[in-house]
Amino acid sequence: MEPVLVTGAAGGRQGSTGRHLTAQLLGRGVPVRALIHTEDERATVLRALGAEVVVGDLREIAVIRSAVDGVRSAYFTYPVIDGLLDAAGAFAVACHDAGLERVVAVSQLAAGPHALTPRMRQHWVAEQILDWANIGAIHLRAAVFYENLALVADTGNGSSLKLPMGPAHTQLPLIAAADVARVAAGLLADPTVKADPVLLLTGDVQTIGAAAQTLGRTYRDTDPDRWYQWALEFYGTTHAAEHLTKLWEIFRILGEGTGLYEITPAIEQYGGHPPISLAEFALHRPSH
Repeated sequence: MEPVLVTGAAGGRQGSTGRHLTAQLLGRGVPVRALIHTEDERATVLRALGAEVVVGDLREIAVIRSAVDGVRSAYFTYPVIDGLLDAAGAFAVACHDAGLERVVAVSQLAAGPHALTPRMRQHWVAEQILDWANIGAIHLRAAVFYENLALVADTGNGSSLKLPMGPAHTQLPLIAAADVARVAAGLLADPTVKADPVLLLTGDVQTIGAAAQTLGRTYRDTDPDRWYQWALEFYGTTHAAEHLTKLWEIFRILGEGTGLYEITPAIEQYGGHPPISLAEFALHRPSH
């Protein structure tokens, strides 16, 4: 059996879908070639799980050509930093030339040419690039990861969740990174499974006030400019700070009761069981 190439397999602070996916595929008996950016202790963990580990830059065509050699299916994800379109372009060319038959790629729920953050627009362009490559691309347009909220909730004094989202009743579509990975695993373990080219993935819908309470915090609205300065220091990149500040602004503008968000059936259909709720995530996350 050919291995499945999984990018982003080492994982990071905001979801780590590639790491979840690697474990899930290996658990199904599907061999995995894990592409990581840096050789560190996470690579040791991946090898211990049984993955073949490849180290390299996802933006470099030579790296990707080597990584896709001998594979038929792959998973594409890219962190919230500069370089998404460079990576998507290199990945699309390499996968096309290697004759891949299915690529599952992580995107964002509101990706589109007129989306309100540069990152969302870049995700839409990345979708087009992968589609043009004719590699059987399926785009997972995921809601906000629980892990992103938890990361912010675990900063500061541990009693509040500070975000520039306006009133506590502002609604937010959410999902567990493990559920995104589970959908990807279902599509990659059996490439004959039929699916629409774009799948919307939302596992829970909460007000920001209720979400904060579920994470054991009290929601505190904060000034967008102040939050941006905090995010710039915390995340370490202008790209992430700008994207997230604008993202929270979008939810603040939409407010409550828009009817835009609902739990989507694709999670259970392709992932094999109902989505993890925020309450379940909060109960089992490592800090609890």
